[in-house]
Amino acid sequence: MRNFCNLLKTFFILLFFFLINSEITSQITGHWNTKGPGDEKENSLVEIYEHNGKFYGKIVKLPPSVTGSKCEKCTGDLKDKPIEGMVFLSDLTKTSSGGKNGTVLDPATGKSYNCFIELNGADKLQVKAYVGSPAFGKSQYWYRTK
Repeated sequence: MRNFCNLLKTFFILLFFFLINSEITSQITGHWNTKGPGDEKENSLVEIYEHNGKFYGKIVKLPPSVTGSKCEKCTGDLKDKPIEGMVFLSDLTKTSSGGKNGTVLDPATGKSYNCFIELNGADKLQVKAYVGSPAFGKSQYWYRTK
């Protein structure tokens, strides 16, 4: 009987962690605008998705005002590739509130940075890019599309 109780406890603990993990994934994944309320600039539309247990982000749509639709300053395989459809956010390891230890590419400069993402409410996502330490980085806030 004692073994059965321990087995039952283990089952419920695993179920709890599975449900929490599923909840974070469903909150992070989806479509996000790269500008916030009151921001006058046009915005890009980004999709965050999960693949093989990590989070990735791709540019779904660029604003009409963007000149140059190819990544001219990128290097390697991304050189001169279309920016729309490009995976620019990659390899984010899941955390309790988002993802960490990923990389983000700035198509305007062709440079890659370390990054993390973190939910700040149900519909607001902090994206922080940095070199070396997050203390020396820059944050941007994205808002879930409705």
